Amino acid sequence: MKSREINSLFKNLGKVIKNPKTDLSYKNKFTLLISVVLSAQCTDVSVNNVTKSLYKKYNKPEHFLKLGRKRIEILIKRINFFRNKAKSVYLLSKQLIEQHNSKVPKNFDKLIALPGVGRKTASVVLNEGFGMPTIAVDTHVFRVSNRTGLARGKNPDEVQKNLYKVVPEKYIKNAGHTLLLHGRYTCKARTPSCKTCVIIKYCKYKKKEFK
Repeated sequence: MKSREINSLFKNLGKVIKNPKTDLSYKNKFTLLISVVLSAQCTDVSVNNVTKSLYKKYNKPEHFLKLGRKRIEILIKRINFFRNKAKSVYLLSKQLIEQHNSKVPKNFDKLIALPGVGRKTASVVLNEGFGMPTIAVDTHVFRVSNRTGLARGKNPDEVQKNLYKVVPEKYIKNAGHTLLLHGRYTCKARTPSCKTCVIIKYCKYKKKEFK
């Protein structure tokens, strides 16, 4: 995709996606981190339904450490893979207390060193929580990037690397959320809404839907 097309793509998306940000609800940087960890292979709506009452009482690493793994499991049992996620939440809370003075680090390498935190989670936290120009690649961003030809790749890491190469600097901060929201509500996996897509003229996807 040419530079001119990439600029137009983000300009057009910006006209319909006015305030791109995560759909996850959170109270502080720590609860943002927890919500992103919980959202793996789970919808943001499902996570928010669990955390809206959870965060009223528990919103610090010390709270979750005191709860313990079994109690955390009970509190998040409506979320997919709740046992593994409870373990991650407990261990990362412990590590934040012991190594980071209970603060979420503003550093990619330190974030991915936390239990249950991968590249996507770290990128979301840095972008949403600290306002840094990072691009998190989830299934939606991966799909849109490959379908449009914006940044192709066989896996999320490849797509992320290629997005950093082609996305203009002025769009990088909001690029991840913009592409995610476009993928979630328009460029859907099974039935993309090509008829209403504002970037259809730049899209290289061959199986377009105009019903």
